[in-house]
Amino acid sequence: MNCKLAHKKLIFFVEQELPVSEMEQVRQHLKQCAPCAHFAEEMKKTLSIIEADKVEDENPFFFTRVKARLENTAGKQVAARPVLVRILQPVAFSVILLLGVYGGFKLGQTPTINAGNNAEAQELIPYWNELDAEPIETFLME
Repeated sequence: MNCKLAHKKLIFFVEQELPVSEMEQVRQHLKQCAPCAHFAEEMKKTLSIIEADKVEDENPFFFTRVKARLENTAGKQVAARPVLVRILQPVAFSVILLLGVYGGFKLGQTPTINAGNNAEAQELIPYWNELDAEPIETFLME
């Protein structure tokens, strides 16, 4: 048996999960090959450390308690909201939404200016469109 094949079967050898004939072949290879024997010993040490660190403190009644709690919550029905609340909540939301849209349109409209009263409009909104009065290039050139 070569080292590559022995390495493939080594984990099964350490766990003693190989057939008897293959176990004997790996055992013979480990007697003849010192590096493979050293590797097998390191693997045994590592597996023993892992096995020692395993914690198996399972609570045997955990599943039973979880199942009982799920059945209790499934048995309880969620309290139904009153009919008035179920109807008024969407209506109130719709009214508030429509008021917001209407207010947005009103804010976005430009003020109407009477053609005959242009002087009064200029007094009311003196800086509404200042860029038309003096372009930025003229201001920077001075």
